[in-house]
Amino acid sequence: MTARSTIRFVRRGRVVELSSVPPTRTVLDWLRLEERSRGTKEGCNEGDCGACTVALGSLRNGRVVYEPVNACILLVGQLDGKELVTVDDLSADGELHPVQQAMVDTHGSQCGFCTPGFIMSLFTLHQSGNVPTRAEIVDHIAGNLCRCTGYRPIVDAALAACNGSPAERWASGADFAARMLASLDDGADVFIGTPDSFIARPARAGTLAQLASDNPDATIVSGATDVGLWITKQMRNLPKIILTGGVKSLHAISDESTYVSIGAAATYAEAFEALGAIDHDVREVLRRLGSTQVRASGTIGGNIANGSPIGDTPPMLIALDATLHLRHGPSERSLPLEEFFIAYGKQDRRPGELVWRIDVPKLKANEVFRAYKISKRFDQDISAVMAAFRFTLDGRRIGSARVAFGGMAATPKRGTRTETALAGIQLDDPASWTDALAALAQDFQPISDMRARAAYRIEVAQGLLRKALMEVAGATATRVVGERVVA
Repeated sequence: MTARSTIRFVRRGRVVELSSVPPTRTVLDWLRLEERSRGTKEGCNEGDCGACTVALGSLRNGRVVYEPVNACILLVGQLDGKELVTVDDLSADGELHPVQQAMVDTHGSQCGFCTPGFIMSLFTLHQSGNVPTRAEIVDHIAGNLCRCTGYRPIVDAALAACNGSPAERWASGADFAARMLASLDDGADVFIGTPDSFIARPARAGTLAQLASDNPDATIVSGATDVGLWITKQMRNLPKIILTGGVKSLHAISDESTYVSIGAAATYAEAFEALGAIDHDVREVLRRLGSTQVRASGTIGGNIANGSPIGDTPPMLIALDATLHLRHGPSERSLPLEEFFIAYGKQDRRPGELVWRIDVPKLKANEVFRAYKISKRFDQDISAVMAAFRFTLDGRRIGSARVAFGGMAATPKRGTRTETALAGIQLDDPASWTDALAALAQDFQPISDMRARAAYRIEVAQGLLRKALMEVAGATATRVVGERVVA
């Protein structure tokens, strides 16, 4: 395979080209140990606290868009074709960036350890050119934790600085940055290392599929929000890493008349609007999935491929009857998403086969959808129970239903007995719901773990089904989605 043997990215107005990159080298380690830029801090080292937040600039529709990412679990190989901005880069000629100055003015920092991460998250919000509400600011910094200052002055700093006018130095340099990023887009496959130890970032779909087929022992990485922890916490040796993010077609999102098609490398952020348009509840679960940093890196395809029983998207996608497309070399096949999950840690995927695309049907006029995430923390937490329901209505009765849960079994799973019991029930007769509520205990036998006890999970699952039925029946005048009231 002929390929470029360097990682190239923009840093401080120049192109950085790295020819010797260990497969598991993180951006945080490269910054602190090699470039010697120490402003970016190491906190939790698992993408949770946000102290290591940096900004990645990507060229989209001719302009540079900056997103916050966790440098501690981002691999250096993922920088290819991007611009990397850190807290060390913001001030110039003795003048602070507006976000930095606002943090000073509002006393938004005490010990200061978390401050670089907050600054970088707010930098991306500031550079967007939007004027965010307080609620939008809180959403944006949900992945940044502070243990001493308190969030009020930090939010006040964001309100003061994010006024719709990006800092002059960054605004005036936007065209130059866009040209630099455009110059890096050479369409070349990247391969650094040897046949036994390498990091690869193919730019072509065929190259990616063939490389994965030829190296079934390689670790496939999309956003590294999960694999990054294998490196930083489990200390795994991963000699072969294949990155999917360089294939543009795998980021494609197609909004068709009856379904939404999502490429496997599309991030949560990229897919947010298209998937969120299916239903308010889909949008709300995605809003609470991880953090802004995680959603900028993590992918829908990765959430499916790792087969976690507590992944947030699979229950929703199963309830919506999504179709999964896989590719092995030149061959492709499709299957209902629910059939992909076989057992704990086991999926219907051959070695070297890739999750390629997900097709998600839109709701028909007589269908309603509900999804609920139950977790100990509201933001950025793993689900104890994730529930999703799709009801097909026949007047004031349920004609058919699809029910799926996460956290209730060894895999994301449908509740087929519950679906059978729901068919034909009357929305105006809560007594007819009894069998369906009881059937949940037959469909699911959850375990007890650190997140919840088994009995709690069953009780919560039944409560969520009852809540969904009550909402669909119109027992409540309004519907509360997270912290928002919708029609």
